[in-house]
Amino acid sequence: MQRRMFLSNMAIAGAGWCIAPALKSVFPENSSGKKLGIIGLDTSHSVAFTKALNGAGAASLYNGYKIVSAYPFGSRTIQSSFSRIEGYTKEVEALDVKIAASIPELLAEVDGVLLETNDGRLHPEQARLVIEAGKPLFIDKPVAADFKSVAAIYKLAEQHQVPLFSSSSLRFIDGMDQVYSDAIGKVTGTDVFSPAIIEPTHPDLYWYGIHGVEMLFAIMGTGCRSVKRIFNSGTDIVTGTWEDGRIGVFRGTRTGAQEFGGTVHGEKGVLHLGKFTGYERLLQRIVHFFETGIAPVASAETLELYAFMSAADLSKKRNGKSVSLKEVYAKAKG
Repeated sequence: MQRRMFLSNMAIAGAGWCIAPALKSVFPENSSGKKLGIIGLDTSHSVAFTKALNGAGAASLYNGYKIVSAYPFGSRTIQSSFSRIEGYTKEVEALDVKIAASIPELLAEVDGVLLETNDGRLHPEQARLVIEAGKPLFIDKPVAADFKSVAAIYKLAEQHQVPLFSSSSLRFIDGMDQVYSDAIGKVTGTDVFSPAIIEPTHPDLYWYGIHGVEMLFAIMGTGCRSVKRIFNSGTDIVTGTWEDGRIGVFRGTRTGAQEFGGTVHGEKGVLHLGKFTGYERLLQRIVHFFETGIAPVASAETLELYAFMSAADLSKKRNGKSVSLKEVYAKAKG
């Protein structure tokens, strides 16, 4: 896994998108390093994470980390998100969490932050406050609502030497550890699937299809050259071609059974990924990130998977024509 992280960082260095690792200590010397805050109570992740970290037996499983403060907002315009805030606030408050009136108030109480706001349009400003306060930051999907903003958040974290990590829990789906351990040898290609619900305020795959795209990049690594997308109202078929000629395919579903999974083709065998089993594996990695300041997913890989999704939108607009990821990087820099 460390080798993949190194190669992922190196892969985009020539394009100027490599982000240097954080250099300063994660927590100040006078900090317990165990108090976490949540920004955004408009997603079920906020409640699920709080129940896991603050529940009985959590101290040993998550090394004593606990959610102590939460700021509710959160989208004020996406109805499916905004309508949840009142109920989720009550649930989280009942778990011994202080409800903060502002992000600065929350930052004064915590050592690290989980940015859970569903609306990625709010993330640049919310992340800026956390990063400038020097707090290690986990950002739930999507990192932002456009690629330029995603890159800007990572750049700001680099400038302030603040540890930053983002990942879908599907990156750690059953069977993925066999991919990392080379149980099937070098990956030659993959076909993955997940729901791909669309939210009009965000690029199509940023909202929910990102779960499948995270799986795709966890398997294939960086080095995607171009993307082609076939789209209709119920299904997406997004095909990526990697620099070494390998092909990875993401199927996004909006009708029928809404499940996660995939097939991984390797030099020594074929692996069928299991089902989504919850957030424990992701939370354990989040805790390890807060402990060490080392993100288990390289920044370069996260940037590339967002460029992949942006390229998929361009391909859709061009009726399925192939789009180079270099074009996405160039547009963001322009």
